[in-house]
Amino acid sequence: MPEATPPELVVVGLGPADGRWLPPAVREEAARCALLVLRTERHPSAAELAALARAEGAQVRSLDQHYETAGTLEEAYRAMVEDLVAEAARQPTCYAVPGSPLVAEATVRALRVDPRVRLQLVAAPSFLDLAWAALGVDPLEAGVRLVDAGDFAVEAAGQPGPFLVGQCDQPELLSAVKLAVAEWCELAGVEPPDGVLLHHLGLPDQLVVSVPWPELDRSVEPDHLTSLYVPRLAPTVSSEAARLEELVRELRTRCPWDREQTHGSLAPHLLEEAYEALEAVEAVARLLAEDPAEDHPDLPAAVDHLEEELGDLVFQVALHSRLAAERGWFTWADVLRRVHDKLVRRHPHVFGSETASSAEEVAAGWERRKLTEEGRSDPFAGIPSALPALAQAAKVLRRAAALPEAWASPHGGPGSAPGPDAPGPSGAEPARAADPAGAVGEALLSLVALAGQLGVDPEAALRAATARFRHQVERSR
Repeated sequence: MPEATPPELVVVGLGPADGRWLPPAVREEAARCALLVLRTERHPSAAELAALARAEGAQVRSLDQHYETAGTLEEAYRAMVEDLVAEAARQPTCYAVPGSPLVAEATVRALRVDPRVRLQLVAAPSFLDLAWAALGVDPLEAGVRLVDAGDFAVEAAGQPGPFLVGQCDQPELLSAVKLAVAEWCELAGVEPPDGVLLHHLGLPDQLVVSVPWPELDRSVEPDHLTSLYVPRLAPTVSSEAARLEELVRELRTRCPWDREQTHGSLAPHLLEEAYEALEAVEAVARLLAEDPAEDHPDLPAAVDHLEEELGDLVFQVALHSRLAAERGWFTWADVLRRVHDKLVRRHPHVFGSETASSAEEVAAGWERRKLTEEGRSDPFAGIPSALPALAQAAKVLRRAAALPEAWASPHGGPGSAPGPDAPGPSGAEPARAADPAGAVGEALLSLVALAGQLGVDPEAALRAATARFRHQVERSR
């Protein structure tokens, strides 16, 4: 025999406020049912819809008793579902829920997948419609996320928002939201935004008020018609990294230029962006040296430029990561994880049991650990030959300083590399420059060693001196 068709259960929305918001279709369904079941009588339009159903000869009851007898909300909702399934099997039943049936309705979600009933849903305005109007917000444009107050700490964790938090019907729920956002903002180093409380929307005593975050749970007496708007918080690193990865993926798909790029074709751009970022770093450093109190009038623009240039450099890293991911080599996430784990390994004085009392000890330990991790026999392996000459010399000298052998500094003091007249660790005679270029090179190497002993970046020092000379020449013309 064919299976019996499950009984129909009509689910209607009570709208967001009083009877003015009840659609005609909802009234029609209530007028022709044998039984009207209200999820709760605590709703401004419940009494009006119940009176309409009774006038047409229907019975009316509510499910409020389940809130009182169940130990948890989940148990109450399960009991309501069983109650409704039984009623629908006996007679034509109309089930009325606050707002709209498909917005934040746990019982409707359960009934939709229950094979014992067939649902007919009759929509009504929800509190969302009134909230967008009261806030003057287009939820799609703003990217608002709807979150239940009871789930906020878990569902919204690490997300930048904005959020519309529904079902804030208890002071404890508002307090939990307040504490969660305050904690996230503290970690991000920013102040929490003002919240907007939405209370009794669509009713004569409607309240839409912006309140300081510390006052969030002390400004109104919340009930089942209270919600909260949380403006956009400070963006988290994880969310912004994910957005950038998705953007790069889309560019590789839709942009003809990005689609044609390879690791080789992008190499000049990576170098250019690195130098532009370096120039922006040095500009900020110069202004801070001139005015350590950070009151220099040019500093805000320089900081803004630095942020932009660092972003351009990160984009190059993300783009190379995308190219690698397309070949199945590694992903953006792999790059981030690898540098994180390497930094942990290279800082045992922070994350392990070792100690270091100075920056010099940290730098020397770093080089020693690199040699061990990479299994290098050549202490200078991995130093890019494309580095500018001064930067390359400084790196070679730093590597030499980390070797167990004692090397005399080209500058003449204890230090980092052999000078033109100093013997090596074996006592062998040094090689001497036989031409002017060699002599200049050895002199430059000695200056780089001196810069290292003085804690000066020779590359930056030469660029700064060149810039000063250039400025002097330009002013004198």
